[in-house]
Amino acid sequence: MRETTENPMRRIALALASLVLAVPMAGSAPPPKDAPRPLLWKVSDADSTVYLLGSFHLLKKSDYPLPADVERAFGDAERLVFEVAPEDLADPSVPMKMVQRALQPGDAAFGKVAPPAVASKVRAELAKLGLPAAQFDQFEPWMVSITMVTVLAQKLGYAGEDGLDRHLMQRAQQAGKPASGLETLDSQLDAMDATPVAEQLASLEESVGEGQDMGARLDELHAAWRGGDAAALERLAVDEMRTKTPDTYRRLNVERNRAWMPKIDALLAGKDDALVVVGAVHLLGRDGLVAQMQSRGKRVERICTGCTPAKAR
Repeated sequence: MRETTENPMRRIALALASLVLAVPMAGSAPPPKDAPRPLLWKVSDADSTVYLLGSFHLLKKSDYPLPADVERAFGDAERLVFEVAPEDLADPSVPMKMVQRALQPGDAAFGKVAPPAVASKVRAELAKLGLPAAQFDQFEPWMVSITMVTVLAQKLGYAGEDGLDRHLMQRAQQAGKPASGLETLDSQLDAMDATPVAEQLASLEESVGEGQDMGARLDELHAAWRGGDAAALERLAVDEMRTKTPDTYRRLNVERNRAWMPKIDALLAGKDDALVVVGAVHLLGRDGLVAQMQSRGKRVERICTGCTPAKAR
């Protein structure tokens, strides 16, 4: 029987998922003395509250337990809202969907669009991570980048299953609290897939450039998140993306934030208190959800016990 095009795709998706999940974890570091300082804001009206919590999608087990501010917000919330609904994220077809978006038979494949010097450095990094570099030539650059970061993160002791959003999804289920999403997984993948190939390559080129250390960069971002340092995280992530890859920033940040605002407004207009958990970059900067709420006259308060005044802004 002749093989359909879906079967090889399925094998690629399963192989990719297996590669990522099978990477050995680094030994856990001793738990820090202090709990993380949260990127947490409270938006209130006369009869309801919406908490906005900035997530880091890859965390370490030593990042728990959560700070008391987050525990109080979770306890107060009658419902939780994430970027994507928990049931969508848990769908076993997710790896297949990612591959279908990233697998390009045409001109966007990494092996065709990457300059030789960039391709050589990226393949060397993939090989160092224990990944079959040649197999990634057929994917769009954004998929290559996501895979590199995910596998490197796991080697450093980070894991998606320990990310703040995943953790709170499990907590919501255990507590019997309803949980929903601000967007579908398909729309999220569409946004990534629509970013300009030139900017995808620019990000990859920078990550493997001379003097660049992806592990140190990830640790720096994590330290800013863990310290509740909104200014540092805005500088390191938001400002850099807006400056170096402006179209990607518009598609992944600005447009998605705008699409989410009516849904957050509806939560505030309701009677239930809600905890909204999204990637921290979506809360920060002039295009962030916090600034958008403030510009529309909403009452917004940073909640961060132990933060210095500079970090609490």
